[in-house]
Amino acid sequence: MDQAQLEAFLTAQSRKQGGGESLLSQSRWEPGLRGLSWRVDLPTSASRGQPVNAPVAVVELEMGRTGEDSEFLCLEFDEAKVNQVLKKMAEIQESIDRVVHQS
Repeated sequence: MDQAQLEAFLTAQSRKQGGGESLLSQSRWEPGLRGLSWRVDLPTSASRGQPVNAPVAVVELEMGRTGEDSEFLCLEFDEAKVNQVLKKMAEIQESIDRVVHQS
């Protein structure tokens, strides 16, 4: 489907009664993200003369399907991984910006 066909389809769907809701219900990803929390854990001291570890970013994702209980995914990132994630997010934003500005 090219861009013109997609626009025609979306326009027709949005004009139908409940068409927008129908499109939304058909396009949801399952499981969906219900919540996100994060924190940075800092070591307070080292035991037995061991070196102090670096801070760790902890991200908890709450995910679930409609009508079901949530599942939780916990991720830990060191500084290098946080920087990689931020770089990838910037690349995604740049790609989105390019697509939006082409229209």
